[in-house]
Amino acid sequence: MAEKEQILTLEAEEKLRQPISEYLGKIQTRVDALRKNGTDKVLFYQTQVDALKRDKSLSNEKRTAEIAENQAELTKALQVEQANKAEVDKLISEGEAYLDEHYRKDYYQHVLISTKAEKEQENAEYVQVKADLAKQHQQNLKSLKDNQEIKDENYVYKNRLFDAKLQHEKNLQNIKDRRHDAYTYKYHLIDLLRMSKFTLKQTYEQRFENYWYNFNIRSFLLKNGLYIAILLVFIALSSITPIVKNTQLLTYNNILNILQQASPRMFLALGVAGLILLTGTDLSIGRMVGMCMTVATIIMHKGVNTGRVFGIAFDFTNLPIGVRMILALFMCVILCSLFTVIAGFFTARFKMHPFISTMANMLVIFGVVTYATKGVSFGAIEPAIPKLIIPTIGGFPTIILWAVAAIIVVWFIWNKTVFGKNLFAVGGNPEAAAVSGISVFWVTMGAFVLAGVLYGFGSWLECARMVGSGSAAYGQGWEMDAIAACVVGGVSFTGGVGKISGVVVGVVIFTALTYALTILGIDTNLQFVFSGIIILTAVTLDCLKYVRKK
Repeated sequence: MAEKEQILTLEAEEKLRQPISEYLGKIQTRVDALRKNGTDKVLFYQTQVDALKRDKSLSNEKRTAEIAENQAELTKALQVEQANKAEVDKLISEGEAYLDEHYRKDYYQHVLISTKAEKEQENAEYVQVKADLAKQHQQNLKSLKDNQEIKDENYVYKNRLFDAKLQHEKNLQNIKDRRHDAYTYKYHLIDLLRMSKFTLKQTYEQRFENYWYNFNIRSFLLKNGLYIAILLVFIALSSITPIVKNTQLLTYNNILNILQQASPRMFLALGVAGLILLTGTDLSIGRMVGMCMTVATIIMHKGVNTGRVFGIAFDFTNLPIGVRMILALFMCVILCSLFTVIAGFFTARFKMHPFISTMANMLVIFGVVTYATKGVSFGAIEPAIPKLIIPTIGGFPTIILWAVAAIIVVWFIWNKTVFGKNLFAVGGNPEAAAVSGISVFWVTMGAFVLAGVLYGFGSWLECARMVGSGSAAYGQGWEMDAIAACVVGGVSFTGGVGKISGVVVGVVIFTALTYALTILGIDTNLQFVFSGIIILTAVTLDCLKYVRKK
């Protein structure tokens, strides 16, 4: 009985809300009157001016005259708006102060108590419904002897339970909606007063409410379960490391080391992420890194090269260091772009799966570079070059800033350009994109070219970071790290789904995990096991999300 007394009827709820609505309604009437010849006309004449500027049916003289006329009226309206601004702001403050004082105390708190009681009552009724159905089911079974009839009764019982569950969930959702509507009504009133120009606090209050209103534990775990698991593993590693190795893992220097190692890999992950958006991949990344490390080391080598390429010992020592740096970058970008264009052409023109076209690239690159160099390492580059490309300023390695710049550029391309929008469209549904006039061929080629440029740039930075040591074998397995980082970061192999922030998180997670395992002295082969488990889990969660969507 106590619960029923706490539950508000719709009429009782409306009665509680009425004084608030009436008070705010009076303020709103006064605000509207002040805005009639000011703000309202400002919006009207601004719209008129914008429309006239776009109207191509008018002559230049007529358009200019009408724009001037509307702007004159707009100026008058702005003056009225400015004259009434103080009074409008005062009324808005008065209305918000009233809401802060009365809304929760006089109305929303009662709705909270009511919905809580409704939920408890609904749960109790659902338990009773299930008990009644079970009792009825047992009674029905007692009178049945035939196996088919028993089977039919069990089937009917399961359906009744399912219907009861659906109705229960529907009732709970209605209760949840009622509480949410009561909460958001306050912001509806504020919206009218402020004309949708909420304060920062009000904006985040609504976002927080909407997040919890739409929160679903299954969706949350599908989206973030892997991150949570990896975070727990990393916390465990951070706790174990001081005990086992007598050293702290999360120190300032270690964090900088992780970010330094992640920076060149960020370029590779950002490049392959665009291909994964198109439901593709790239197996040749590691071999391109080895090729570029070799080329960059030869060009920026300290002194005359002792190693030979096709029997030729190259000497670039007569060139200024700045020229050698730029030439090395240029060659890295050109070579990577050349091979990604080849793979992209076969993928786009002949509908060849990128797995095949990039695997062919991988074999060709490794074979040519190994044959040309006999598999030797070319030693170190000029020691002054790393200080010019990635200097350390006050202990801070600027290679991280290169990665940040790449993130910003690729984010801009993905989110603010026509090519970026087309990339998502082709990845999501290439047939629909083609029908809408998007060139699937050139979008695919563009994604491969962008990937090549990023691979070349990342390899050049890695050469500077490692002070050379270029060989064909360098970068082995890096393609798996880059692809895994994208998958962990939420770039879906189903196509058209992914965020730059996810790629960044994925790269940092993998680099940090590898770094932590290395500090602990975990064998490199076992680190591959960890990576494999993470990849399998990430793709499984991605597939579950896709199946659920379907």
